[in-house]
Amino acid sequence: MPIIDFLAPHFAWFNDPTAWVALLTLVVLEIVLGIDNLIFISILTNKLPPEQQPRARFLGISAALVMRLLLLATISFIVQLTAPLFTMFGHDFSWRDLILIAGGLFLVWKATNEIHHTVDPDDHKDSIVGTLQLSLGGAIFQILLLDLVFSIDSIITAVGMTDEIAIMYIAVIAAVTVMMLAATPLANFIAKNPTIVMLALGFLLMIGMTLIADGMGYHVPKGYIYAAMGFSALVEGLNMLARRRKKGGSDDAH
Repeated sequence: MPIIDFLAPHFAWFNDPTAWVALLTLVVLEIVLGIDNLIFISILTNKLPPEQQPRARFLGISAALVMRLLLLATISFIVQLTAPLFTMFGHDFSWRDLILIAGGLFLVWKATNEIHHTVDPDDHKDSIVGTLQLSLGGAIFQILLLDLVFSIDSIITAVGMTDEIAIMYIAVIAAVTVMMLAATPLANFIAKNPTIVMLALGFLLMIGMTLIADGMGYHVPKGYIYAAMGFSALVEGLNMLARRRKKGGSDDAH
């Protein structure tokens, strides 16, 4: 059975309990890392015509899966991206650092631009048409740019946790599957709650600054970032509940 003989070495870890712990840990970590990407995809696709939004989310997340699987296939090249290229300000910059900085700058620009349009839409009535009537191709292109940044960071994280390529493939597929299932509910929730849009844009701004800092050699633990996001989401959830209760009380009074 040539196929079994070929696959057997890649699944030698199957009976190793520590390998299963690594797999579960990596799946959870990949899902958490995918939150950043998912927020960006949700905000971006919500600017498309309603009939194009599901297709854009499907294509964007599918592209993320394909990109990560292809990067895993070139894992030896990805690992080399962490090799120093030059030194500046006492920090050894690598290709990974430059990619993170570029991705962070793009996120900061995108989030700042969207926040400006949301806060003062009348100031950009002429130019905002192009933003609001975003083409499907334009949305996919922007999603692909961020997919590349998040995918490289995701793969390097996976390499740091396990040497088993099969575990990496399973974790990536599981994480992207969860993203696919959560994309539409998250996008609908953001679209129905305008205040959540500003909160999500604030998350993107913070994530962009974190990517830039990471690329500059100042690593910010992910736990701090997601704890801040979780706390902010909790506060906004309480505000939404309070507004709903107040509105319900007003309706009863009338």
